[in-house]
Amino acid sequence: MPERIYQYLYGPVPSRRLGKSLGVDIVPHKICTYDCIYCQLGKTTNKTTARLDYVPVTDVLSELEAKLAVNADCDYITLAGSGEPTLHIHIGEMIGKIKEMTDVPVAVLTNSSLLDLPEVQTALMQADLVIPSLDAGNDQLFQHVNRPHHEISFNRMVQGLIDFSRKFNGRVWLEILLVSGITGLTPEVKEIAALAEKIRLDKVQLNTVSRPAYEDFACAVEPRLMRKLAGLFSCPVDILDNVSSSDLDETARSAATDKDILNLLARRPCTLEGISAGLGLHPHDAAKRLQSLIAKQLITAIRTDNGPFYKTERKD
Repeated sequence: MPERIYQYLYGPVPSRRLGKSLGVDIVPHKICTYDCIYCQLGKTTNKTTARLDYVPVTDVLSELEAKLAVNADCDYITLAGSGEPTLHIHIGEMIGKIKEMTDVPVAVLTNSSLLDLPEVQTALMQADLVIPSLDAGNDQLFQHVNRPHHEISFNRMVQGLIDFSRKFNGRVWLEILLVSGITGLTPEVKEIAALAEKIRLDKVQLNTVSRPAYEDFACAVEPRLMRKLAGLFSCPVDILDNVSSSDLDETARSAATDKDILNLLARRPCTLEGISAGLGLHPHDAAKRLQSLIAKQLITAIRTDNGPFYKTERKD
């Protein structure tokens, strides 16, 4: 039987928040409501608020059904990927169909930009977990860090986040990504924490830049300062750490192919450890594959303070 090539699925990948996450990519590359300075995927090529049928629901569900039939070993099915998933007008239908297909919980990662829309709030109600983001405590920093579409209002976005969280019966984990010297400062985090007090949260996930960012000036906050800033929140806080080599099963073996590696890296730059954990490859096998893909000029390695990250060579 020929190998199935997945256009809309990637992983399962090792997620710092979700364990083993099977990604579902329902919006094409870099169609987003924001153009964040820290984005690991580069510049937004289509900044929009238009909610459209970006990819066929039936095709996504067909791929997911096939994937689950051969490998259902994941902790979450996560709607995320290359753009803002709530831009897909049928995201609610997808969540409902996925819930009928499997008992694996469904998570949605959103930048919160469209949560003020009643139709978006309704669409997400069937999810088990929603992880919205809030990266700034005021409009000035929101404009600087997230660079939103001109139709998006900071105050409406925050109020939508508050309203949604109070209606939603599932879990809400608020992700806050801090940038060194910009939002990773005590006065700025105090403003974010004051807004977080108004949101019904299970916890805050405090994050910082960990992969190569779109803008060179978007840098990571030091771990010691992250721990200090976490103390400004009254709710439980997780500080997200990178997947380390100690988390890997050294005896792992996988049928993952070079196409699987390219599919993963097209959605997110990864370290060798992340590729190994996400695809079940032994680190030595993954390293050989990566060197071969570099030689073929299909991927490139980027040196960072967190070690080398690998990403696809996009031909946009």
